[in-house]
Amino acid sequence: MKRFVLLISLLIFGSAFFAQDIQHQVGVVNIEVPVRVFKGSTFIDDLTIDDFEIYEDNILQKIEAVYLIKKNSIKKQEGEQQFSPKVTRNFVLLFEITEYLPKIEKAIDYFFNYVIQPGDSLMVITPMKTYNFKSEAIKKLPKDIIIDQLKGKLRKDTKLGNSEYWSLISDLKAIMSDSDLDLEVRLQNYESNLHRLDGMRSINGKKLLDFAGYLKSLEGQKHVFLFYQKELIPKIDYRTIMQLESLNQSHPDLIMKLYELFDFYKRDVAFDVDKVKQAFSDSLISIHFLLITTQRPQMQSLEYSTTIRMEEQTEDIFSAFSEMAKATGGLVDSSANAAVSFEKAVEASENYYLLYYSPKNYELNGKFKTIKVKLKNMKYRITHRAGYMAN
Repeated sequence: MKRFVLLISLLIFGSAFFAQDIQHQVGVVNIEVPVRVFKGSTFIDDLTIDDFEIYEDNILQKIEAVYLIKKNSIKKQEGEQQFSPKVTRNFVLLFEITEYLPKIEKAIDYFFNYVIQPGDSLMVITPMKTYNFKSEAIKKLPKDIIIDQLKGKLRKDTKLGNSEYWSLISDLKAIMSDSDLDLEVRLQNYESNLHRLDGMRSINGKKLLDFAGYLKSLEGQKHVFLFYQKELIPKIDYRTIMQLESLNQSHPDLIMKLYELFDFYKRDVAFDVDKVKQAFSDSLISIHFLLITTQRPQMQSLEYSTTIRMEEQTEDIFSAFSEMAKATGGLVDSSANAAVSFEKAVEASENYYLLYYSPKNYELNGKFKTIKVKLKNMKYRITHRAGYMAN
């Protein structure tokens, strides 16, 4: 299975990373904080500058200005200072999937028919390639042509990008089903294929940091929608292990190997989650993590024997990417219906406030500064980025 962090290298080559979110005005540093306020799932759009409080490293700050943004338009502004918010939108649709599903087509239809507008840009990352749709091209080409072309590319790239994954799954089944092979040989072959499969599942922390750096270099608001398909991995069925154990009592080393393989996928996330969270928060990105939980037709069609069972192995990835999404003020959703999850995430992203403040006693020390936004005498749900790097 291809990992999206491997594909990001296609996206970022030749790019120079530089910070844009901290604006310098006559030696004063101003920090921009997109804030979303909800009652249930409804965005609250009647708040004023006096309703907000903002803290940096637990120290109350003075809010210089507040802007209410809907889609890519400024609807209201308050404050002593005038800023020029960049409200053009950069969308990233990132598909980390192993099968092409009909609900994903509905999400694409919804995006082009109801979300993207003139002036917006779009980047699509598939399991094989990265496609950039500039605002000029979006204006010129008919929507139905863009939609059809994108669906075709995503369908093709998903199949090609995961061909090795599906081949390995089939090989693992065949290895454990071949009773004619010596058990030691079967276990060696099985372990070798498991390591190859695990290599496909590994996440490169540096590539994640590079991706955050690339997005930081873009002007305007940045919205990343990560479609992540529920991950199922092959494991030797426990009953099979018991049977093989009973038949190989005189070979304790083989029995030990069996149990080692059974526990092979108990793993921790290999990258520094906090460092990545800080990088994405600093980059002024809203990441929406959409976990697709539906059963997959291709997985069902493999018709596994009783020697292999497919087990969900998503908790490590889900935890890490959920934290990343929350650190950017994004949505986390888990559903069998990718289209519905996407619509919820889009609705949550389209309306927000932009708060500006100048930090007290600002020091250029390269440290991560935490941000906390509160409402005075109101109990609404608030999402915003976790902070920024003072560099």
